[in-house]
Amino acid sequence: MRIRKDGGQLNSEDVRLIAACSDALGHPARVEIFRYIYSENLARRQVCNKDLVERFSLAQATVSQHLNRLVSSGLLQTQSKGTRSYYFVNIGLLGSYVNAIRRLNLPAADK
Repeated sequence: MRIRKDGGQLNSEDVRLIAACSDALGHPARVEIFRYIYSENLARRQVCNKDLVERFSLAQATVSQHLNRLVSSGLLQTQSKGTRSYYFVNIGLLGSYVNAIRRLNLPAADK
């Protein structure tokens, strides 16, 4: 059993994390791309840019721009193999994001 040391309050790091991840997921296409990569990763399948272009019928440049936003936020990680880059959900960061979002509903501490 893991015991979490969590005061339940948002700190400045949580606020920055929520802002960065929410911004990265602030476009419907990025949400769909992220969901697709997450589901493929759960099924132990790798996803590259070509797979996303075919799946979503978007231009390669558009997919690349969306991927860059998700990678720069930390929600996705890349792994290069030969000439291709494969994308994976950063589960640790996603968990931190979800936990920070949960703490949004808690009352703010008096300072």
